[in-house]
Amino acid sequence: MKTDRLLFGAAYYNEYLPEDRIETDMEMMKKAGMNVIRIAESTWSTWEPQDNAFDFTHLHRMLICSRKYGIQVIVGTPTYAVPTWLARKYPDILTETHTGQERYGRRQNMDIAHPMYLKHAERIIRRLMEEIQPYDHVIGFQLDNETKSYDTCSAYAQKKFVAYMRTVFHGDLTLLNQAWGLDYWSNRINAWEDFPDVRGTINASLGEAYQKFQRKLVTDFLTWQRDIVASYARPDQFITHNFDYDWIGYSYGMQPEVDQWDAARALTIAGCDIYHPSAQDLTGKEIAFGGAIARSLKRDNYLVLETQAQGNHGWLSYPGQLSMQAFSHLANGANAVEYWHWHSIHNAVESYWKGVLSHNLKENATYKEVCRIGADFAKYGTHLVNLKKRCSVGILLDNVSLDALRWFSIPNGPSYNDIFRWCFDALYELNVECDILSPHDIDLFSQYKLIITPALYSVSDELVNALKDYTAAGGVLLSTFKTAIADRMLKIYHDDLPHGLTEVFGMTYDQFTDGVDVGLKREPGNISTTSVNSVGCVRHWMELLIQDTADGLAYYAHPHWGDHASITGNQFGQGYAVYLGCYTDSDVLKRLLVFLCEKADIPMEEALWPLVIKRGVNDLQKEITYYFNYSETVQETVYHGPKARVLLAGRQASDACCASIPKSGSDAENPADFIKDGDPILLSCWDFLILEET
Repeated sequence: MKTDRLLFGAAYYNEYLPEDRIETDMEMMKKAGMNVIRIAESTWSTWEPQDNAFDFTHLHRMLICSRKYGIQVIVGTPTYAVPTWLARKYPDILTETHTGQERYGRRQNMDIAHPMYLKHAERIIRRLMEEIQPYDHVIGFQLDNETKSYDTCSAYAQKKFVAYMRTVFHGDLTLLNQAWGLDYWSNRINAWEDFPDVRGTINASLGEAYQKFQRKLVTDFLTWQRDIVASYARPDQFITHNFDYDWIGYSYGMQPEVDQWDAARALTIAGCDIYHPSAQDLTGKEIAFGGAIARSLKRDNYLVLETQAQGNHGWLSYPGQLSMQAFSHLANGANAVEYWHWHSIHNAVESYWKGVLSHNLKENATYKEVCRIGADFAKYGTHLVNLKKRCSVGILLDNVSLDALRWFSIPNGPSYNDIFRWCFDALYELNVECDILSPHDIDLFSQYKLIITPALYSVSDELVNALKDYTAAGGVLLSTFKTAIADRMLKIYHDDLPHGLTEVFGMTYDQFTDGVDVGLKREPGNISTTSVNSVGCVRHWMELLIQDTADGLAYYAHPHWGDHASITGNQFGQGYAVYLGCYTDSDVLKRLLVFLCEKADIPMEEALWPLVIKRGVNDLQKEITYYFNYSETVQETVYHGPKARVLLAGRQASDACCASIPKSGSDAENPADFIKDGDPILLSCWDFLILEET
C-alpha cells in the first residue's frame, strides 16, 4: 500500500501525563515535523472504567487537539490489557499457561479464546470506532498490540484445539496416532474424550501441533478484529498491526508465537516494532532483518509503528545516530517511523524506557535531533516514500522448523534464530540485500537467484519439490545443517537425509556429532586440526556428509572424521545446490556466500560492513542509494553507477570526523552536489549519504 508521504511521529498517551499539557505537546510535535500519532491501544480501563460505563474524554481531547495542529492519527484497539473489573467478573479470563494461571497486573495475561473476553473486547472496539467516526484525520487503525496467544492453555483453548484436530484428521484417531507416533510410551489416544492436557506431552508432534494452533488463534483473533474495524472504516483508512520479533533484550529474530505471513492477510499494510542496541553497539542489523521480514509479509512497504527514541538503558544514541536510524528504516522500505513513545512515563514498569522527552517534559538533545529528522522527512520525503526493493536473494523462514529446534535443540548450540541471524548477518555484512520467504511463498521462488534455507528442519513434499524444481530450472540453493529432516508434524522421515533432496545436493548423511576443536580444510584425508590447509572452524554441530555426485567444497580437519565433507556443491539440472553440514565461523559462511553470489550472477558491492549500502527505486522511477557508516571511524568507498545527485548527507557526529560530501540537498545546483562513476565517497563516523540517480 502506498502512502502519499512519509509518516513521522510517536505513540501519545494524554491519559498518562502528570499535568494537562496537550496543547504544549502538540505544538512541540508540530515543531518537530511530526505528522502522525498513535493513540488508544493501551487504556481499555480508561475508556471503560466499569462494565458498560464509558468515558472517552481523553480520546476526544487527543483527537480534537491533533486535528487543530494538523497531525494525523492512528487509533489502536485497546484489547491487549484487560481492566480490573473484567478480571474480577471472570477470573478465568486470566489465562492458564504451561506454568499455571496468570495473575492480574501485567499486560497480555488474558485468554484470547475466552468467550467473555471476546464479547467484551468486541463491545469496546465497537464503542471506540463509533466515537472516532466524526474525525476525518484518523488515517488508520492498529489491531491490538504485538498480539500473541500468551501461551493460553485454558480449557477454552484446549477444547477448540481438540475440535480443530478432529477437523484436520477427519475425525480419524488412527490417522492422528500414526501421524504423531503416539504408541510411544503408551501415549496413544483411543477416544476423543480422552485427549490429554497438552501441557504434559513429551511428544513433539502433539506439542508442535498445539503451538501451531496457538499461532492460528492469533491469526483468527486479528482477522476477527479486522472484520469489526473494517465495518466502520472508510475506504481510505488502512488497517495494520505492530508485529514484533523474537526478543533477547532487543529484537532478534523470527517471532516464534505468530505466523506473521498468515496473520498479515488480515491487514492492508504490515506494521512492525523494531528495537535494537545503539551507541557503540549500533550495527543496523536489527533494523535490516526486521524491515526485511515486515516488507516481505505483504511484498510491499510497511510501517515502523514503534522504535526507540531514547529507549531502554544503554540505548541512548550518540549525536547523529537517531537520524541514521530513521533513514535506515526508510532504506529498508519503511513508509513510517514512529517512536515509542513521545513522553517518558512517570510510574510503573516502563518508567525508564524513555521517550522523545525525558521526565521533565522539556526540549532536550533527542528532541532537537527529532526536529532535524522531521524537517528532512518533509523536505525529501517525496523522493524516499514508497521505496521499492528488488532483491536477488531470499531466505526461507519457517515457524514449524523453529518449534522443532526448540523441541530438539542442539546441545549448548545455536537456536533457530541464531542460525537465521548467522545467515542474514553474513549477507548484511557483504551488502547483499535479501527478502524473507515463508512456506506460503512457493510461487515466488523463481523471482530469486539464490535461496537460503537455514535449518529448514520441517518440510512437506510440496516444499521439497518446489526447491527441487527451483534448482533444476537454474536457481542456486544453499541449505544448512538440520534441513529436510521431518514432515510438517515433526515426524522424522525414514528415507535418506535430506529428505527428497539427496539428488539435488548429490550427498547424504546418517551420522552427526558435536564439533569440538574441529577445523575445516580443502582436501579430504586424516589431516590434523593444526593443518596449514585449515580454512575455518566448526562450532557445536557437524554432519558427516557422504558424497555421491557432489564435489567436496570443504572437509573436516579431524584425525577421525577427515574423510567426510563438511560442505558440498552439486550441479543439478540448470542450477547449483550447496549443503552446509556444520555451524561455522562467520568468515567461512561469508566466503561461501561470495562464491554462491558469483554462481548466481548476483553483483557484489566493493564495500563491506561497517559501510552499508541499500538500494531501491522511488516513485519517480529513479534509483535511490543509501550509504551508512555504522562505525566510529571514517569509511571510504568508490561510487559506481550513473550520475547521481546528493539528495541528503547526514550531519557529522563529531568535529573529529570528516566527510568529503557537501551537506546539501536536492534543490542545490552546484556541480559539487553531484557524483559520477569512479568518484570517492568518504563518510564520517555514524554518518550517512543518500543519492538519487539523475
